[in-house]
Amino acid sequence: YIQSAYSLPDETERSKIIRPFRKIDDSFKKIIITKDIVQPYYDDYGILTVNIYDFLLDPEIIHR
Repeated sequence: YIQSAYSLPDETERSKIIRPFRKIDDSFKKIIITKDIVQPYYDDYGILTVNIYDFLLDPEIIHR
């Protein structure tokens, strides 16, 4: 599953974005793509957050 967000300025906005992902109870990868410059990271729920540039330019980013 992929969700896009223009920006994730704070935890409140991030909570709104990940709410639908938390309701899905399966083993498919969940990814948030943002314009913000962030290092790719997995949160406590296993959701990968990555910036758009890394997502488009690094084909291995979703396999890490």
